[in-house]
Amino acid sequence: MIKRMNWQIFLWIISTLCIPVSLPIVTMHLYRRYRLRQLKGQLKGKVVLITGASSGIGEALAHQFFKAGCRVILSARRQKELERVRDDLLRAHATTTPAHQPVVITLDLSDVASIPAAVEKAKSIFGCIDILINNGGMSQRGSVQSTKLEVDMQIMQVNYFGQVALTKAILPLMIQRKTGHIVAVSSIQGRVAIPFRSAYSASKHALQAFCDSMRPEVAQHNVHVTVVSPGYVQTSLSINAVTGSGQKYGVMDDTTAGGYPPEYVAEQVLNGVVLQEKEIILATAGPRFAILLRSLGPDIYFWIMQKRANKMLADAQSKTSSPETSQTKTKLESDDSSKLKTN
Repeated sequence: MIKRMNWQIFLWIISTLCIPVSLPIVTMHLYRRYRLRQLKGQLKGKVVLITGASSGIGEALAHQFFKAGCRVILSARRQKELERVRDDLLRAHATTTPAHQPVVITLDLSDVASIPAAVEKAKSIFGCIDILINNGGMSQRGSVQSTKLEVDMQIMQVNYFGQVALTKAILPLMIQRKTGHIVAVSSIQGRVAIPFRSAYSASKHALQAFCDSMRPEVAQHNVHVTVVSPGYVQTSLSINAVTGSGQKYGVMDDTTAGGYPPEYVAEQVLNGVVLQEKEIILATAGPRFAILLRSLGPDIYFWIMQKRANKMLADAQSKTSSPETSQTKTKLESDDSSKLKTN
């Protein structure tokens, strides 16, 4: 009888402590879901331009926004893949197809001079662009010392200057109409940098800062800015990444393979647009803690990154005498051994 009373007292104490914490969280979650149901209908008919729409997150975004009734413009370098995505959209959402079919516009973000013409083409088709999703980009694997300057410039051209140029070409249209939403799909590495990702992290840091500066400037024109910072996502980003020499990395990292499904990321982006959220961080506890630690305890964060880099170098050097010597650089540049996993 005494043991039963003690157990009941324990449960009462736990419930008393948890309810004040859990109740507001549950209430906010339910309110968010209610708002989403109420506001999602406002997306119908909106013109959405998605870069990097030929695969991965961009393709998943196309499905989400097309299903929501948006007029979707698919943009990337690969014409055939864009056409495949367009056909997939029409097949997958045959019963909910909007009045306008998806439009394909090829665009190379590294060719800044071609961007105004692409925007004019999109404008001529739909008359406006309500939502711009800067999703196109590329990744990198390599140490600072081994990465050629040309590679740094290439990454920055695609991940930063190309997106800035596209944003600046579309922004006047939004300001003129007093409405619009700009989304930048960044990365956790836009918040915290890790070893052997210097060019990629730098480009994402730059994009984050650009959006943070732009957001208060355009708010008066009813233009919203959202930065999405996902952790690892199950895409071909690591396979298509470039090494320090500019060659294709060609390896699917284990962390990437075990990341979030792109469909989940796309759904969260759509929800963020509906709710006009300023930032969306999609990551597990480790990367979230890394962001906090970088701000509150930078010395500890730098120490952890130093340990991480040393371990990666040691692991690579230990394999130099093995039959797998050809994979040494791959392992050196991989982040599978990290404790603070960030995309």
